Amino acid sequence: MTDLRGKTALVTGSVQGIGLAIAEALAGAGARIAVHGLTDAAQAQAAVDALRAAGAPEARFFDADMRDVAAIEAMMDDINAWGGLDILVNNAGIQKTARLANLDTETWDAIIGVNLSGAFHTMRLALPKMAEKGYGRVINIASVHGIVASVAKVPYCASKFGLVGMSKVAALEYAAAGSRREGGITVNCIGPGWTETAIIEPQVEARAAQFDGDRDKGIADLLAEKQPSRRTSDPSEIGALALWLCAPVAHNVTGTVIPVDGGWTAQ
Repeated sequence: MTDLRGKTALVTGSVQGIGLAIAEALAGAGARIAVHGLTDAAQAQAAVDALRAAGAPEARFFDADMRDVAAIEAMMDDINAWGGLDILVNNAGIQKTARLANLDTETWDAIIGVNLSGAFHTMRLALPKMAEKGYGRVINIASVHGIVASVAKVPYCASKFGLVGMSKVAALEYAAAGSRREGGITVNCIGPGWTETAIIEPQVEARAAQFDGDRDKGIADLLAEKQPSRRTSDPSEIGALALWLCAPVAHNVTGTVIPVDGGWTAQ
C-alpha cells in the first residue's frame, strides 16, 4: 500500500462523491487531509469525522469558493501555515446541461470559474512549493468530457478540455523536478465516465422520465448510449486510482489522462 504518512493532501469538493472517496483513500494511507467544499457545518463535520475514521491523523475543513481568487489564495495560505501541500486533487466541479443557444453568461462563468480557473489558481500556488520539496502530486478530476464532447454541455466540456490541456503543460514544466528517490512532481488527470455521484442525478432523472420514472431503466439507457461496459463506476474506484498515482512508483506517469469509462472514449 502507498504510504502517505507525513504528507498533506488538499482535495477540493471532498464532502461527498468522488472527492470524498479520494480523500478516504488518501486518509487510509496516512495522509493529513484538507477537506474542502461549500456546504453546511453538519456535512463538513461529517466529512472530517469520516476521514479521521478512515485513518487521517488530522483533517481540517476549508470552505473557499472556487470562483473567488482571493478566497483560494487565503485557503492556500492557511494550508501552508498548517504545514504545506504534498498532494493536490482538484475535484470541485459543477455542471448544467443546456444547448449553446440557451446558455446564459452566468452559467458559463460559474462552470469555467469552478472547474477550470479554480484549478489553475490552486496549481499555480501549490506546484512551486512542491518542486522545492522534490515530491508533489497534482491529480485533476477531468471527465470523459475532457476527451470527447456531448451535446448540451458546452461550458462543461470547455472546462474539462481546458483542464486536460493545462495539466499537460504543467506536467511538462515540472517534469524534471525532484528525483526517483524523492518521488518527483507529476500532474495527471482522471477522466471518469458514468459514476455514481450526485452530479449525474439530473441526467438520470431526465432519462428515467422517459421510462415512466423507472430509475433503473433510465440508468441502463444512459449506459447503453455511451459506456460499452454497461456498468457504472463506484467513487471508491476513482479513489484507488488516485492513491496509486501518489505512489513513488508512479514518478514517470505524468501528463496523462486516465479514463475510467468502461470503454466510452475508446469508441
